[in-house]
Amino acid sequence: MQALSNSPQKIITRTVWILSLVSLFNDIASEMLIPVMPVFLKHIGFSIVLIGILEGIAEAVAGLSKSYFGKQSDLMGKRLPFVQLGYALSAISKPMMAIFVYPAWIFFARTLDRLGKGVRTGARDAMLSDEATPATKARVFGFNRSMDTFGAVIGPAIALAYLYYHPNDYKTLFIWCVLPGIAVIILTRLIKEKPKPLFTDKKPGRIGFFAFIPYWKQSSPQYKKLVTGLLLFALFNSSDVFLLLKMKETGLDDTAILGVYIFYNLIYAVIAYPVGMLADKLGLKKIFLLGLAAFVVVYTGFAFNNNLVVFILLFALYGFYAAATDGISKAWISNIVDKTETATAIGTYTGFQSIAALIANSLCGLLWLNFGAMATFLITASVTFLVIMYLAFFKRINASIS
Repeated sequence: MQALSNSPQKIITRTVWILSLVSLFNDIASEMLIPVMPVFLKHIGFSIVLIGILEGIAEAVAGLSKSYFGKQSDLMGKRLPFVQLGYALSAISKPMMAIFVYPAWIFFARTLDRLGKGVRTGARDAMLSDEATPATKARVFGFNRSMDTFGAVIGPAIALAYLYYHPNDYKTLFIWCVLPGIAVIILTRLIKEKPKPLFTDKKPGRIGFFAFIPYWKQSSPQYKKLVTGLLLFALFNSSDVFLLLKMKETGLDDTAILGVYIFYNLIYAVIAYPVGMLADKLGLKKIFLLGLAAFVVVYTGFAFNNNLVVFILLFALYGFYAAATDGISKAWISNIVDKTETATAIGTYTGFQSIAALIANSLCGLLWLNFGAMATFLITASVTFLVIMYLAFFKRINASIS
């Protein structure tokens, strides 16, 4: 068990290992359901409109709560209670959806799952940040994202195998999600939080639910500049569903589409840690911008391509984009804010990001409806290129992470 040592010489410490295993099992449970969630909801009587409302409300709850609970974590000087509660809420919510099929109950269970994400996100990322130094943060966040994404490979594979032998047995699949959920709860109980006197003389609980508004106002210029660029990208970075929809429009069958998507997650999972190592060595900004450049190539390619082999190559490049941006953006943010506000800073960013994702999906849906897939992908690629230029030419942002 030497690999789990908390020795300062170890980059992947015991806490990082456990948090990453938690992410793995939690994503197995989540990704077991994502491919079948729309089908299950339609099966029990949800219309497309009601599904959209459900997902919109759930994501809004997650987004708005991230900053609030991140701020509470910073004020209390504790990370672990938020991590444990957040993962527990998500773990119990999934099998709950199979117990009753009433719309109000489904709304409650799905919202509880997203609330759990809001409770834990800022505190978990701050805990990962606390386990690293500025020179190792990309590796730590990359390792966590790698384990998380392996869950996104294993989960759909389990779902496909189960439904192959038990077609349309969605309820049982939801109940089976309790097993990785139990593993998540047990693993969070093994985490040891090191006591840290993080804090100010402010009292926990004296903040509003919209904590991101006052935090944004008092945050540093560097933070504002960086997050502005990240959110501009998020406003046009729509769901991966649009990429899958383009593949479907070219005539590919569901098996090929899901196979390519699993391949993308596998690429992401395998290279996230090596890309993190590269970012720690060359600079977070350089690798992040390289990731955005890969995104531009992918979306430009999707605008024109109809060939399966090219789609596979584009999704491999898309895996690099994800590895070069997701965890690295959080490592970047944690390096430019005070340690006593890491959870609030990341929670505010990810909260805004969730809201931006809702806008992005609606915007891209409207673009697709009115102008077609090609225009949608090319506009997204063009805006991303502008974001690259924005981040590349702000020297104060440069200096903070070179």
